[in-house]
Amino acid sequence: MSTPIDFTESLISLGLQEDLGTGGDLTSDILFENDQMATASIVAKEDGTLAGVAVATGVFKSIDPDISVQALKADSDTVAVGDKVMCLEGRVRSVLRAERTALNFMQKLSGIASLTAKYVSEVGGTEATILDTRKTTPGYRYLEKQAVRMGGGSNHRFGLYDMILIKENHIEAAGSLSRAVRLSLDSVRQAGTIRVEVEVRNLTEVREALAARPDRILLDNMTLPEIRQAVQLADGAIEIEVSGGVMLDTVRQVAETGVDYISVGAITHSAPPLDLSLLIN
Repeated sequence: MSTPIDFTESLISLGLQEDLGTGGDLTSDILFENDQMATASIVAKEDGTLAGVAVATGVFKSIDPDISVQALKADSDTVAVGDKVMCLEGRVRSVLRAERTALNFMQKLSGIASLTAKYVSEVGGTEATILDTRKTTPGYRYLEKQAVRMGGGSNHRFGLYDMILIKENHIEAAGSLSRAVRLSLDSVRQAGTIRVEVEVRNLTEVREALAARPDRILLDNMTLPEIRQAVQLADGAIEIEVSGGVMLDTVRQVAETGVDYISVGAITHSAPPLDLSLLIN
């Protein structure tokens, strides 16, 4: 498997550049002397699961290496309203220049971790693993998938390069599901470690996929009775994944069918940010 690409440093640089532009922080530069010092805290304003603490630290250090950053909570830690996440000490100009960019990263990533943790909690006691998808913010995929892991979920493929996932359009263009799987398996047997998954839409396609013997079958937008029957047909011989329209209030029912994986695009593309605030002490 290829190593996922980490754009963190570039994203920090871009985030600071778009916030400071060529003029810097006009408000802070007018109000405070360059050597004026301050202490500050980042505080949780709602319950959740943290992610992006290390990234936020990188933002502060990029602005001013002399800022003292003390992380009181780590990535994957749970927080309650009022908990202090981080303490800062340094030039007030530096702290305020970094504030919004640091919080943007932490709030966005902690939101993903927090929503993932809710899905993971819902399927507790079953054999199902919560997976993310490629429905991520361009450039942020490494960080967003890392946040999923902080929330207790697992990562599906990182990109088009590390797994074969045969979807509806591939099957249509290849001529048939069986042919697409056969061509893929013939290729990966030579490559070695690449896994092959195929998407199906009904029980007829499930049977065709089982005969083709990929590593995993993805049930796309199928009903609960269909999912149960597909699990019975597979009988543990091939991994079964479910995707499409799975919500927090339905994920438990899906997990109880006996599937191995449930992929949820919402944990990355629709997670609300966790409410965090930076306060000068």
